[in-house]
Amino acid sequence: MTATTTAPIAPPPVRVEHRPRSDRLRAWATRAPLLPALIFMIVVTQLPFVATLVISFFDWNSLYPDARRFTGLSNYAEVLTDPDLRQSVGTTILLTAAVVLASLALGLVLALLLDRRFKGRGVVRTLLIAPFLVVPVAAALLWKHVLYNPEYGLLNGLLHYVGGPQPDWISNTPLLAVEAALVWQWTPFMMLILLAGLQSRDQEQIEAARVDGASDWQIFRHLTLPHLRRYLELGALLGSIYIVQNFDAVFTITSGGLGTANLPYTVYQSFYQAHENGLASAAGVLVVIGSIIIATFALRVVSSLFREEVSRA
Repeated sequence: MTATTTAPIAPPPVRVEHRPRSDRLRAWATRAPLLPALIFMIVVTQLPFVATLVISFFDWNSLYPDARRFTGLSNYAEVLTDPDLRQSVGTTILLTAAVVLASLALGLVLALLLDRRFKGRGVVRTLLIAPFLVVPVAAALLWKHVLYNPEYGLLNGLLHYVGGPQPDWISNTPLLAVEAALVWQWTPFMMLILLAGLQSRDQEQIEAARVDGASDWQIFRHLTLPHLRRYLELGALLGSIYIVQNFDAVFTITSGGLGTANLPYTVYQSFYQAHENGLASAAGVLVVIGSIIIATFALRVVSSLFREEVSRA
């Protein structure tokens, strides 16, 4: 008997499809209008940051330019160890946390009220959004002169009408005065985010809970609040990114005095008043790094919200 062997069948060759040259040209043609904007963004944002990063490694006082020398990380060590700078870091954290939490609480209350149907809701919503549209410096001046002024301010005028005391709000409670102005300005921002979350709830689920006898508080606690968790996180993160960099309110209301100097104001003092370019650059880099960390978490929350909306659709 003769044994026969079968030769293995070779797999068919893999065809590598190359994109036609015209398709590549068309793809570049569609991206070309975006290149000027990309180049402009790099020149305006990234190059100055790189320059700031380089300057932060130097002992550089603009009054003595010839004494400039490389010092490595000594400026960062001074920012983290100097008592005044550490106090400004603590003030920044305290100011940011207080404003964000208060704005979220008030924004949630206003969002719950605006989620109900009533006559004139559009007008009320527009009026409540208005503080967020005011220029930050104008808002700080409004609070400093129209509300806080001890002689002709509105707050002392109301207290005088009821026979109350006439305190100097900025001198007695400086940090609270700055926080109140920022809360007034950022509460509408939180309200808009939370209102969007409220209007994306599953109404059928809420109606089913009402049919089963659930009270308004039980619906809020077990349905509404868990649904708003992502929106609360997003509001807190986005608010923290902006408030941690706030300069206008501190500069306008208290000029950084009475223990209200946050890190951005300290950067201003180091750069424009003490002329310490290296130290100010190091403090600025730390502010940017902190903002980037917060922004990273914010982007994750935003992406998770998009995924939830897509899966729901």
